[in-house]
Amino acid sequence: MLYIFDPETDYILEDEHVLLRPLEISDFDHLKTFAINEPELWTYSSQNAGSERGMKEVIEKALIAKENGLAYPFIVFDKIKQQYAGVTRLYDIDLSNKCLSIGHTWYGREFQGTGLNKHCKYLLFEFVFEQMGMERVEFRLDARNERSMRAIKGLGCTFEGVLRSNGYRVDGGRRDSAVLSMLKDEWFNGKKELLKDKLI
Repeated sequence: MLYIFDPETDYILEDEHVLLRPLEISDFDHLKTFAINEPELWTYSSQNAGSERGMKEVIEKALIAKENGLAYPFIVFDKIKQQYAGVTRLYDIDLSNKCLSIGHTWYGREFQGTGLNKHCKYLLFEFVFEQMGMERVEFRLDARNERSMRAIKGLGCTFEGVLRSNGYRVDGGRRDSAVLSMLKDEWFNGKKELLKDKLI
């Protein structure tokens, strides 16, 4: 099977619950309310979008990474609530080794715990394993972020360990990063169906 990925292509991923489309600079207008009203969303993030200026900078950096072929950011639209819910991103894209990471993901408070994340991740896994032909998907998160750790494990990912003091937190302190992953063979040998069964 021939796998093709072009960062300049507008990939649209959707099901009956959620739509993911490429992030654009104009999406600041959809996301600034979260920056103003929910700055705590970035407590465990490596980037602080908890202000209008911070949100603009995060969007701009994501689009620069996309231009360089290193990332592909999506904005997330909740089709049930008919509202923009947050963002997610493919990054550290390594086509030669068929590996990438999923992260820089956040959702507004009212979208958390609704099943939206599972729908997003199902679509992303399907895209990276079945269209891009990736062999490995990795997640890195602040090791203190127990809620995200549970959510990622709930997707069927395997905990691999902790990278000690491998980066900075938004408060300037050093961060330990937990690493989890899923492999292409795992996706096709049961993990896909297990996650599909969990979709609400």
